[in-house]
Amino acid sequence: MTDPNITVVIEDDLDIRTLIAAVLESAGFVVHTAPNGFDGIDLVQRYDPAVTTLDVSMPGIDGFETARRIREFSSTKILMVSARVDELEQLSGRDAGADDYLTKPFRPRELRELVQKLMASS
Repeated sequence: MTDPNITVVIEDDLDIRTLIAAVLESAGFVVHTAPNGFDGIDLVQRYDPAVTTLDVSMPGIDGFETARRIREFSSTKILMVSARVDELEQLSGRDAGADDYLTKPFRPRELRELVQKLMASS
């Protein structure tokens, strides 16, 4: 069963991963972080988070493949976070299983609002 207080942050950039985790922790979430898609998939399997934030460009497997693999076993809400602003990129993210898309750079408030919106749609 999905835990409404848990999030997983999958992001290869340490500074951005730390920022996202801090924003979500300040919003009351327990946050687990991973620097790549493989570790992120493991965390989603282990903790069954309500929301997972997912970078698109990562070493190993990219965010699209990570989302597809997560969708095989989880209903976590996936928020893609990427510096790529191309509309086709966003459509590809949704096709892979993302529920929403946030472009970098972003404001902490914007991240919190999107996560709250995803939580409300559960």
